[in-house]
Amino acid sequence: MTQQHRFIPHLDEQQIRDIQLDGLKWTVKHAFEGSLAYRKKLEDVGLKPGDVKSLDDLSQLPFTTVEDLRDGYPMPLLSVPEEELVRIHASSGTTGKRKVLVYTQKDVDDWKGMMARCYELAELTRLDRVQICVGYGLWTAGAGFQLGCEHFGATAVPVGPGNMEIQMQLIKDMGTTCLCSTASMALLLGEEIEKQGLRDSIKLEKCIFGAEAHTPKMRKRFEELLGLKHSFDITGMTELYGPGAGLECTAHEGIHYWADMYILEILDPVTHQPVAPGEIGEMVVTSLHKQAAPLIRYRTHDLTRLIPGICSCGVTMPRHEKILGRSDDMIIFRGVNIYPGQIADVLHKFPDTGSEYQIQLTRSGGRDSMRIKVERAKDVHSGCDSELSKTVSDALHKQLMARAGVEIVDFGSLPRSFGKTKRVIDERG
Repeated sequence: MTQQHRFIPHLDEQQIRDIQLDGLKWTVKHAFEGSLAYRKKLEDVGLKPGDVKSLDDLSQLPFTTVEDLRDGYPMPLLSVPEEELVRIHASSGTTGKRKVLVYTQKDVDDWKGMMARCYELAELTRLDRVQICVGYGLWTAGAGFQLGCEHFGATAVPVGPGNMEIQMQLIKDMGTTCLCSTASMALLLGEEIEKQGLRDSIKLEKCIFGAEAHTPKMRKRFEELLGLKHSFDITGMTELYGPGAGLECTAHEGIHYWADMYILEILDPVTHQPVAPGEIGEMVVTSLHKQAAPLIRYRTHDLTRLIPGICSCGVTMPRHEKILGRSDDMIIFRGVNIYPGQIADVLHKFPDTGSEYQIQLTRSGGRDSMRIKVERAKDVHSGCDSELSKTVSDALHKQLMARAGVEIVDFGSLPRSFGKTKRVIDERG
């Protein structure tokens, strides 16, 4: 018998398709009437709202890109009168102008409902104490985790990132049962708990983590250090409300995404055509209810694949694989296209390596070089470094079809981060 949920609807495939079609029709009409930018996009391809009659018509709609957000700064994609806005969030903005997104009250309410679903899927209860260790302010993460936690009914401990002393104190004194953080932060906290010998005096059981790519080895390590029963990979982006677009369940058979809130396409990032079922492609999302800044076929650049069938947990929402990387994170090295995730997958196969690595790219005399620093596993002796380096290098060459130097470094010597760990250092200019 399917478990009854308070926040997660039990919808069959046809019900989801009906909701998606109604939402797609509404979104196109709403964007056409409310946004000059969207109206021009649709008119440029000869489409009017009434032309959308089935989900098959989605492929005729134009893409929305990050350039559209930056070109429309400071309030891109705005599709409602400004007096209806109640909130502004923005991405971290590593290059160029920040991606600013605006929200109506309904947008905020929809978002907190999506986040509450995530807590429910992680099987939290109202007795859980949730330590929120992600950024607050313009970034959506802290606000989203807190909104959803309070709406769900658990107790939020809103710490934010950084400040290890306060993090440790509250984990212990507040009896924190669930962490919300990046994978890097979870690893950092786990190593500090081990260092301080606090494992037996804390009550942590679960961690909800996201915002960066991670390796299975990294995940296993912070699960062991924190003494977790489960950890859950969460997805989300500022453009699509924030965190809470989907989450793993306790079956850990992929990430359930809220198909009644947005349509997910998996497309070839070059041809823009749908990939074959089960193949990796770029996530393209279309919102179904978003008022202030709707998304029509927004190219996320995140790479994943759809997982067919119904999950063994009984939740009928469809699933995709974890985020495997970004199409715009691709490294072009000596004419070969390489994703950092491919390197991580190779390193995961070696038990004598740790979870942390760093890719360094340099150029000398017109020739590119790649050097990968890999931490030695904690209890592995350095006497094996030379042999391990060669073995890992050969495996990478076989997988990537490009030669990279591998340097084995001491456990704990590579940078840790309270946020997203920087894996690639490109000094080629």
